[in-house]
Amino acid sequence: MLASAKNNRGEGMKQKPIYVEIPIKTEMDKLWTTTQTPELHEQWDLRFSNITYLPKKEGEPQHFSYRTNIGLGISIEGWGKSVGSYHADDGARTSSLHFGTNQRISPIREGRGYWKYQPQEEGTIKFLTQYNYETNFGFIGKVIDQFLFRPMMGWGTALSFDVLKRWLEQGESPRSQFVRFFATWVLSFFFIFIWLYHGLVPKLIFMHPDEVTMITNVIPLTFDQAKLLAYIAGGLEIAFAGIWLFYRNKRRLFQIQTVIFPFLMVGAIFSEPAYLQQPFNPLTFNLALAVLSLIGLMISRDTPTAKACKRKP
Repeated sequence: MLASAKNNRGEGMKQKPIYVEIPIKTEMDKLWTTTQTPELHEQWDLRFSNITYLPKKEGEPQHFSYRTNIGLGISIEGWGKSVGSYHADDGARTSSLHFGTNQRISPIREGRGYWKYQPQEEGTIKFLTQYNYETNFGFIGKVIDQFLFRPMMGWGTALSFDVLKRWLEQGESPRSQFVRFFATWVLSFFFIFIWLYHGLVPKLIFMHPDEVTMITNVIPLTFDQAKLLAYIAGGLEIAFAGIWLFYRNKRRLFQIQTVIFPFLMVGAIFSEPAYLQQPFNPLTFNLALAVLSLIGLMISRDTPTAKACKRKP
């Protein structure tokens, strides 16, 4: 009965295939070459760090090996084979794949999928993929895959497809696109930390005396009134950290900060000029944040996004 219960739980965690689709305005042969040539494929696809074709025997499918670096010197190595391709009379093409790995640390054990290239009007090709895989680690592995790994795989596939689209349509290299994309998010998480920390630690948790002094030096308020205003300011800073986390248009936030930080700098110096004598004073701190905001504004323009893809058939 225990074995039966386990099987029923496993069947209840049946996973849906990952589906990603995007229109690309390019030539069929160019798209085919960019997706079927290992040296080109590994440039735009986040899922693979290296792809190597193995010697092909006549009458057998093309075998290959792949490696995916996951950080901290750890990588997943696996195998794959192109189990077939089909060129239809209307110009559409299909490429099928069988892949897997023998490494126990890999969430994926074995899977299958395909790519389709469907010509559309005005020189556009609908490029899509659908794939599914079996997981390691039993029921726990399926749970982790359901709520974490599979969404990440779908997101990474969609982001990679948009990078490919921009490469073929606009000519910007995948490396340049990924640098801008990840630099934008590194700066975003940095500013989330900055606003959250300065809202919580020196205001809501400890209420540093200087926070109150800066207010009373500019606005004629009592200590308790200024303290209440500092609490409100801390709450607003925490709220702004939340906006950074959930608001999609990061460029707009970078623009706002290029105004906010110089304003905060001038206000702090005006309230107490002696602050300029301190290390890490309002001048250097806010000026550095304003420059970082300006850099973020420049690099975040037209970054690739997973939301450019259709995720359901």
